Amino acid sequence: MKIAMLARNANLYSHQRLKAAAEERGHQLEIINTLRCYMNIASRRPEIYYNGNKLTGFDAVIPRIGASVTFYGLAVLRQFEMMGVYPLNESVAIGRSRDKLRSMQLLARDGIGLPVTTFAHDPKMTAEVLHTAGGAPVVIKLLEGTQGIGVVLADTERSAISVIEAFRGANVNILVQEFIKEAGGTDIRALVVGGKVIASMKRTGAEGEFRSNLHRGGSSAAVKITPEERSTAIRAAKAMGLNVCGVDMLRSNHGAVVMEVNSSPGLEGIEKASGIDVAGKIIDFLAKHAVAGKTKTKGRG
Repeated sequence: MKIAMLARNANLYSHQRLKAAAEERGHQLEIINTLRCYMNIASRRPEIYYNGNKLTGFDAVIPRIGASVTFYGLAVLRQFEMMGVYPLNESVAIGRSRDKLRSMQLLARDGIGLPVTTFAHDPKMTAEVLHTAGGAPVVIKLLEGTQGIGVVLADTERSAISVIEAFRGANVNILVQEFIKEAGGTDIRALVVGGKVIASMKRTGAEGEFRSNLHRGGSSAAVKITPEERSTAIRAAKAMGLNVCGVDMLRSNHGAVVMEVNSSPGLEGIEKASGIDVAGKIIDFLAKHAVAGKTKTKGRG
């Protein structure tokens, strides 16, 4: 099988592990810099070029699209889909998960546990928004944030109002969520592949840090998840339409609540914490399911 991986940094742990896992299984994997692709969008003969050469003969594509290049990355992935190349995750599903507001609405529609989340446009409604979220402390998130960037914990109503007004003054969209204090600065990441949780870990924030992201100095450890948490992760992946994702959950007093569904989860922390060959399981899933033209996006956009 010939696999294309869309990624800007070929040297990242996750990308090298996926490449090694593919080659160990006799597949060919080429890492392609997403931003150096260009497309010929022509009737009935879509084409992608990379470094001046036309890309042909690929059976599958693994999108590892950074949040900062989502728009262009999804355009390139859609072009692969139009060419009949099987995507590990479809462009439409990635787009759902990258839009924090849309993803929360879809999860809520399917009855999946969430922290109380509010969204409004008019800064004059700040008091009502805070009341709906349960009052301070609250977590305020930029819709476009990633890896914990653009996430603020406001301890008091006054500080919450100041942060919300500052963000709205800069004309950026935010979510306001209840703060799950009982989580104690830890969360659970469940790695879902093909509708099954194959690995999980507990992430704990650095001293004095409420965000548990490993990029922000957090630590990871193996964890045994509950049947409820397993079911929540699987349902969240299904709601997004993702074959592979990391589902981040908090343990609240009213059960597991989903914070985010990550369509390009890092593999280093979860492989080292769990001891599971996650990259190998992803490649095995791809090899089993990659069929030319088998994508919901093909022909429909």
